[in-house]
Parts: sequence; C-alpha cells; structure tokens
Amino acid sequence: MSATVDQDLSPKIVGAVANAVAILRSLVQRSEPAGVAAIARDTGVSVSTCFNILRTLAGERLVEFDDDAKTYRIGLGVLEFSLPLLGANQADLIRPELLRLSGEHKSLICLWHITDSERIMLVDRVSSARTVRVDMSHGSRLPTYVGAVGRCYAALRDPPREELKQHFDTLQWQAPPSFDAYADDVERAKQDGFAFDFGQLFIGLEIAAAVITDPTGKPRLGISGINIAGQLPRRDIERLAMDLRDSADWISEALFGVSRGVRQSERRIASGRAVPRNQERPR
Repeated sequence: MSATVDQDLSPKIVGAVANAVAILRSLVQRSEPAGVAAIARDTGVSVSTCFNILRTLAGERLVEFDDDAKTYRIGLGVLEFSLPLLGANQADLIRPELLRLSGEHKSLICLWHITDSERIMLVDRVSSARTVRVDMSHGSRLPTYVGAVGRCYAALRDPPREELKQHFDTLQWQAPPSFDAYADDVERAKQDGFAFDFGQLFIGLEIAAAVITDPTGKPRLGISGINIAGQLPRRDIERLAMDLRDSADWISEALFGVSRGVRQSERRIASGRAVPRNQERPR
C-alpha cells in the first residue's frame, strides 16, 4: 500500500524581488526623477524597504541617484538586459550618464560619434546650470586625432610613430602642442584610459576625455568634459577624467558587451603595472 502526498506546484513569490521589479517599473513609467516617498506611494512598498531596495539597485547601476535632489531615475545598467531586444538610439540611452557626469563635475559633457572616415561628430551635450559654462554646437565635427578625445583615439589605434606624426601634421589647433608633447600624451592615455587638452585645441578651454570601444577594440564613441580655463582646480579636472574613463568602461560593457576587466587589462599591459581585478566604479 502506498501513500501519495499532494505538492503545491504554484510558484512562490519572493517579496523582495517583486518589490524591486515594482520599483523599477515605477521609475520606467515616470517622466521625471522621484524621491523615495513618492516611489513608495506609487508601489505600495514601505518607505524603509523602498529606500534599501533603491540603494541596492543604485549599487548595481540599475537606478541612478541624484545626491543633490535626493531623487532616483532609471539607470544605465538596465541596458545589459534590454539591449539584445531593442534597437534603441545610443545617445538617448547614454544621456542619463551624461547628466550625472555634468551635475557631479559642473562641466559641459559632450558625446562624440567616431565615424569610419576618422572624424568625430557631436551627437549630444549636457551642461550643468550651476556654473558659468561653455557650449558647443550639436553636429560639430573634428578630426579624430585632435584634442583630448583625439589623444585617446590615437592611444587605442596605436599607429607607428611615423604614421602618428603624419596624422598630427594635418591637425589644426589654436595653440598647437609640439609633436613630442602630443606623442607623450598619447602614451600616457594608453596607461590611464583618459587624456587632457589644456587650451591647445581651443584657447581658454580645459578638456578631459575618454573613449568607448566595441568588442574588437574599435573606438566607437568619445566622452569629453569641457570647462573654462581655471574654473575647476586641477585635482577636480583629474577626478573628472577618471570618472569619464570609468563611465566609458561601463558604457562599453553595457552597449557593446566589452568586459571592464578586458579594458583594464589592456591598460595594465600598456603601462606594465597591475590593475585591481573587479574594480568597482566610483560613486
């Protein structure tokens, strides 16, 4: 004689997961960033639970936190899940990160499309309203090897010195650097993953930049931070450059599937020094 036991095969709902999904849906449906209390009301999740989930989601870059306004918006990290299913405009997807960079560093942040004809074209720009600021026209075009983005581009392309000199000789600068100084900057960009232009491309402007790559290592997009000379202390310009590099690593991973470990390893090889594994993106 045998006995049978009825088993409940209905799916078990995990409350924390359901709450996190509800919070993400709430943010996706909102046209503006929202605070914890508003998100809690919208989802029916308690304020304390909502706060803890939002902090966790922010740590995973699924939401972005504005420290000044104390609000949250959907984050770039969701691209890792959605891009295989979407044909979205890259500039639109990257814009929240540009907004964050501009707000945190009080800088004009520009997104450049790198064309196959070795030009860069300005496709988006975001400027903080809290400072006197410079602006650039949408659609502006420059040669790929010029300026701070150009130094990063040259570092990734890594042409022979003679070929690099040929490219350099075609460039127009308002205050041209020497070729030796330019070549030294390119070498540093190989190590650091970012580069600077201090009043050489445009007199009176200080620029930091980094480049986004695809899985083949091809430069696809450039991100630059631009300020009026003297507006930010040098240490703040350096922090901006490092944040641009880390954002470029993140976007390369989110948009193109490029592992941040791979990009860091490439810089480690170029510099002959170790790069920590699993380095977290600074917040």
